Amino acid sequence: MKRNHKPDKRSDYTVLNQICNLIPPLLVPNLARQHGVDRKSRTFSPWSHVVSLMYAHLSHAFGLNDVCDALGEHAGKVWRIREATPPRRNTFSHANAVRDSAMAEALYWKMRAVCSGLSEKFVLGGRREGFLRRLKKPIFAMDSTTIALVANCMPWAKHRRKKAAVKCHLSLNLQNHLPQTVCVEKARPHDSRFARFLCNPLQDGSIVVADKAYVDFRHFRELTADGIVWVVRARRDTAFRTVRALHTTDNPRILADEVVVLAREETAKKHPEGMRRIRAVVEIDGKNRKMEFLTNQMDWSAWTVAELYRCRWDVEVFFKEIKQTLQLADFLGNSEHAIKWQIWCGLLVHLLLRFLHYLSEWKHSFFRLFALLRACLWDEKDLHELLRFYGTASSPPRWRARPEQAYFPGFP
Repeated sequence: MKRNHKPDKRSDYTVLNQICNLIPPLLVPNLARQHGVDRKSRTFSPWSHVVSLMYAHLSHAFGLNDVCDALGEHAGKVWRIREATPPRRNTFSHANAVRDSAMAEALYWKMRAVCSGLSEKFVLGGRREGFLRRLKKPIFAMDSTTIALVANCMPWAKHRRKKAAVKCHLSLNLQNHLPQTVCVEKARPHDSRFARFLCNPLQDGSIVVADKAYVDFRHFRELTADGIVWVVRARRDTAFRTVRALHTTDNPRILADEVVVLAREETAKKHPEGMRRIRAVVEIDGKNRKMEFLTNQMDWSAWTVAELYRCRWDVEVFFKEIKQTLQLADFLGNSEHAIKWQIWCGLLVHLLLRFLHYLSEWKHSFFRLFALLRACLWDEKDLHELLRFYGTASSPPRWRARPEQAYFPGFP
């Protein structure tokens, strides 16, 4: 019986080493010099800092002791990751608190550019599936997720009376499922304040889809002037006046399709032009829900607009993916820099694993990829071969007979 997989090829480096080596050698030192981090790193280098935080996410460590003890136990293997050193608890905590987290943010975007240079198709994305195949323009979904913190330890991030939190706002490219723009800030400011920042890189002809938290009619007027199509879920407290009714489809799920203007005088000053309002029954999470959408696109079918908003659910899947794999529940520090260092390094780990997912043509889920690498961090296995031939859920092996095995009953 022939097996469907090949034996694991040995490597001179651990799996953790091979993941970290995806980062170019001079990238971290150069960024540390630009952000002044190198001046505060006598015994704990910026590269060691990045490696330690990446290990914290990959191993799902619960605290400083978990990271320091594990890296100290494998100090020899850690040293082979470009001479990285295991941190002491106090040194690691101090580095998270005082080093500028803008360096971690810059490292993420630099690595995205590096991955794009190594494989342009990785950033361009594959072929769109389902409804999105009909739209040739770039589509971006805008949303945010709340990351809960401990209120009594982090008063700077106070969100409500007894809660603290930060929010990760992002614009997700629905073609490659990678963030186009990311903003990590305190959770208290309203989401609509970050809409301009998230839409800043968008170009003429782009499509942006957002939830009702990002409703800002003055901003929508600016997007229309820039040639950007926007689709947003309408808020219940917004008053409209119907101008005329439209009929672009016979789909029974479309309840209303009309051109409206803002009814209140103060609000109408922000967006005096007419916009399109569509009421539709949309299937979300297997359930039919009545929703009301606003858009500046007057020519498309009403059902096309409704389906476009339903595709926004991909950004919720992205948030679920990073929260279930990365360590974004237990933080290694209480300061604002410490929180942002951990979040940005988590996004960096996600980017690198997505890149490995693409290069190895991984056939299973991202969650299974993360679980496999977490179990093999200290193993000296060839990472490419491990991902390429791994898997127990494939079709069962088949028996293969040879001509000399043929026989007749009654004959030896």
